[in-house]
Amino acid sequence: MIVITNPFFVEDEIDILNSLFKEGLSLLHIRKPDFSELEMVQFIHQIKLEFRANLVLHNHHHLAEDFGIERFHFSEKERKRLNEFPARFSKPCRYKNESKSNSTSTHSIEDFNSLENFDYAFLSPVFTSISKENYQPEIDLFSAIKSRTNHKTKMVALGGIDSENILEVLEKGFDDIALLGSIWKNENPLKQFKLCQQIVLSYSQSQV
Repeated sequence: MIVITNPFFVEDEIDILNSLFKEGLSLLHIRKPDFSELEMVQFIHQIKLEFRANLVLHNHHHLAEDFGIERFHFSEKERKRLNEFPARFSKPCRYKNESKSNSTSTHSIEDFNSLENFDYAFLSPVFTSISKENYQPEIDLFSAIKSRTNHKTKMVALGGIDSENILEVLEKGFDDIALLGSIWKNENPLKQFKLCQQIVLSYSQSQV
């Protein structure tokens, strides 16, 4: 189960994030598109050292080495730019570097099926977004993923995922889920996280 940061300011955000890690959060995607390099450095510095290996950078990838971060995320636009101009990107940022873990974003099963060299990819939106206004599915992704041919890349559901629909998402074929709005729009993010985490763990155990 993955959590994505709110792109905007959240009160007590760092305290909440460190608490999520203590409760077992395995991956945190730092998506702060408006952060300057300095703001990103200050943000990461506040996350406890023991949790740095669980961080995924969406931007300012060049900072990764200084913090011991080996996970990178590329937007759909960045991925296409990488394919066209791979030499423009420094070595730590190239998704073909096998020592790194890399993810990307997709919005159709066709794009997902065409992926290479990515450990996992978000496929969205599955449901109407909780965090983005008027952002909703244009097609039924549950039907679309029946055409999945790419089984090397882990398929992660994103968009409108909460405790009410996690089970449906996993039962209908997604490998994992990513949470954003359901965490940051909740009055008690930690409590919501633990609820969602328990649902995912229970499902995983039932598949063994």
